[in-house]
Amino acid sequence: MEKILEQTLLYDFYGELLTEHQKAVYEDVVLNDYSLSEVAEEYDISRQGVHDLIKRCNAILAGYENKLHLVEKFITAKKMVSEINCLTKKFFDNGDVTCVKKIDEISNDMLKIF
Repeated sequence: MEKILEQTLLYDFYGELLTEHQKAVYEDVVLNDYSLSEVAEEYDISRQGVHDLIKRCNAILAGYENKLHLVEKFITAKKMVSEINCLTKKFFDNGDVTCVKKIDEISNDMLKIF
């Protein structure tokens, strides 16, 4: 399951940088869960060709992530927002003023990410 989530996030962030053919095949195999045989038949290429294309697309998408780190930054920011939400709830439920300082620290750290 972790691999599928990673592939989906990479595709969401960098998929537009693939060719139309690469996107179509990648979407069918990875996102729509079609078999290699089904996709090979649809695009009139070999099963091995589909496999190689998916492997190449994964390498391309991972290469973009290694250079740009957009998915990593997104995941980090998402965790920080979640922490801010928890601290905000704690502040409103308990009136704990230390939460305000922590929220300020987290939001300043978030600004450094981008």
